[in-house]
Amino acid sequence: MNNDAKDSPRAAVEQALSRLDVNLRTLEPGHVWLAGAGPGDPGLLTLDVVSALGQADALVHDALVSPEIIVMAAQAEKFFVGKRGGRLSIPQGDINALLVRLAHEGRKVVRLKGGHPYVFGRGGEEAQALVDNGIPYRVLPGVTSAFGGLTSAGIPATMRGVNGAIILATGFAAVSDDRPDWSALARTGQPIIIYMGLTHMAATITDLYAGGLSPETPAALIENATLPQERTVVATLGTLVEAADRDNIVSPALIVIGGIVALRTKLAGAS
Repeated sequence: MNNDAKDSPRAAVEQALSRLDVNLRTLEPGHVWLAGAGPGDPGLLTLDVVSALGQADALVHDALVSPEIIVMAAQAEKFFVGKRGGRLSIPQGDINALLVRLAHEGRKVVRLKGGHPYVFGRGGEEAQALVDNGIPYRVLPGVTSAFGGLTSAGIPATMRGVNGAIILATGFAAVSDDRPDWSALARTGQPIIIYMGLTHMAATITDLYAGGLSPETPAALIENATLPQERTVVATLGTLVEAADRDNIVSPALIVIGGIVALRTKLAGAS
């Protein structure tokens, strides 16, 4: 190995791992691990998820999982069950049934989701289906898209003197039991990060106004967070819909609303 190779980031990772005393568990036949792939960048994977990908013989994955991550499970049979807002999707019940079937066949199953399985990832529903069928399972956390996306876009999730809390919400449902009370959230005065919110963004903003937010409230859109094609558009709450249309922002995208957005410019520096 030449000196450049020895000094490469990959070599540094390999050396660090060789010194790490970590107890990685074995994925047993008939077990299912619900794993978070993070927001997209493979560098944000946990060691547990990397280990799971190396052990799986059945990989059930979403549309938002990066191809660079999927190929890490080279030995596994792939089952695509992509769910994308506003597009034809595989029913959740069918995904649950697939996980149960693969486990009953004695497969080593990894259910790989973008972000974190338990943060707007329906991981709880899948875990319940596994419990109902007596199937052992484990949940492997991932970096949730909100925090990975904010960091990648240069926006701190919290800042002393700016916010003492942060709200994660889903904007996918126009009317449902899970639909947030946007007016109530607005009245907290805390930053709001909205997943899957593009479709109903205009209606959501109207409700936020009803809760007291000003059209001048700083806001941003983060498309394809942490990926090479990531785009961040900074606007105000009053110009956010116009900015999304102007720049043709498409899903997957996060909506960020609150004073933390204004810190992006202040914190921008040499990289």
